[in-house]
Amino acid sequence: MGILSSIWSSLSGCFQPDGLVRIIGGMGLSSLGRRLTAALTLGASNFLRVSWSVATVIDGNIIALILFLSPVPTFYGIWKKKAVEQYSPIPYLATFINCALWVLYGLPLVHPHSTLVVTINGTGFVIEIVYLSLFLIYSDPKKRLRLVAIVAMECIFVAVLALLVLTLAHETKLRSVIVGSICMVGNIMMYAAPLSVMKLVIKTRSVEYMPFFLSLFSFLNGVSWTAYALFQIDPFMITPNGIGTLLGLAQLILYATFYRSTQRIMAERKANSELGLAEKQGPVTNGKAQSQINAV
Repeated sequence: MGILSSIWSSLSGCFQPDGLVRIIGGMGLSSLGRRLTAALTLGASNFLRVSWSVATVIDGNIIALILFLSPVPTFYGIWKKKAVEQYSPIPYLATFINCALWVLYGLPLVHPHSTLVVTINGTGFVIEIVYLSLFLIYSDPKKRLRLVAIVAMECIFVAVLALLVLTLAHETKLRSVIVGSICMVGNIMMYAAPLSVMKLVIKTRSVEYMPFFLSLFSFLNGVSWTAYALFQIDPFMITPNGIGTLLGLAQLILYATFYRSTQRIMAERKANSELGLAEKQGPVTNGKAQSQINAV
């Protein structure tokens, strides 16, 4: 990492105005030629920097949207079975408050020029409301009450934070620091939420209740936003997304480790279920046959 930092510092120094003048000065160009060349090179450097930044943000938003939509097959199964079974609501609760915090962070009154941050997290916020609504509908009464209480506390927390920041902090720079610091914690919580599911995976040696696509796009989302944060040198995004990348990778490794054992467990369960069904149907069929003989 130290070598890469040195290389990056050397290259970036070359594209500063003083560095360009030193380089071009040794080329024997006239004063006007040196100025024009320096201006063109600096303009090209800034253009590439902005283009890369915009491209990274767009890619990050696309991957984030896919991340938000990745649990759709899981919730389709929940809707079809009319039960949440052993699926945990923790990842969706963590994503719910994380999106709410980043929407607050991206507001013009807090951190200007962050439209894409607001739009993608606003979309994620609405999607998480749908997921949590399905959890409420198909959970048992005890879990439902606990879920409502947690959602209410999260909403109150975000509302109080917004009120305090907008009334007590009078500069966008200070507001950005306060909300950004809390967003960093919320982002880490979102990435760390599947740890509860990972514990279940290790205990049961089955990844049945750890959705693959959620793990995959958590990893890709972390990689994308870490790359953007490194380019922008944004500590509020580097730390949580770097941690998220590592946690996403750990989930994928866990999935690969227990995939075969999961298939075996599910096959055994299906075989036992079919065997039990056959045993139940056996006596019924024999009873019907005996009744027909007696009737004759």
